[in-house]
Amino acid sequence: MWTYEKKLQYPVKITRPNPKLAQIIITQYGGPDGELGASLRYLSQRFAMPWAELKGLLTDIGTEELGHLEMIGAIVYQLTRNLSVEEIEKAGFDKYFVDHTTGVYPVAASGAPFTAAYLQSKGDVLTDLHENLAAEQKARTTYDNILRFTDDPDVADAIKFLRAREVVHYQRFGEGLRLATDRLNSKNFYAFNPSFDKK
Repeated sequence: MWTYEKKLQYPVKITRPNPKLAQIIITQYGGPDGELGASLRYLSQRFAMPWAELKGLLTDIGTEELGHLEMIGAIVYQLTRNLSVEEIEKAGFDKYFVDHTTGVYPVAASGAPFTAAYLQSKGDVLTDLHENLAAEQKARTTYDNILRFTDDPDVADAIKFLRAREVVHYQRFGEGLRLATDRLNSKNFYAFNPSFDKK
């Protein structure tokens, strides 16, 4: 189904290692509002979407989130490669290092490992689209918070790209919600849901 292009969606070329920064950014790999959860959320929700346009929207954005996951992995790897034991210890990266060396592992900045509890797939078009609008705003806020802690222009450049894509996804989900609401309103979904009629 997918065609994999052997390049990142946006280039990541970080020259200065910074394991302290990597411990913050990794939250967008496996944290509560990160790219792994986003891709799984959207690619799971698409099966229950009643209209082809919304299935396509979720497939498109869910696939792009996999590309963002790859970018975050590249950022974390580049920030932690070729570290000395002294650099690891000084940055407080030793706890992570003991468990994972410099392997990229889905974990939040707090240290909590990824869990499927971070995402929701309800099977209701309105509920899922509202979930997705909120998810994109939470991801944007997380990227805003990450930008507060970096003065590395190479890192900031990639993070700003990812942040901008969250805004675009939010807008596209808003368009999807309008489409869904119009179609459901035409069936008087809010006034009367025939599936609950016992008569």
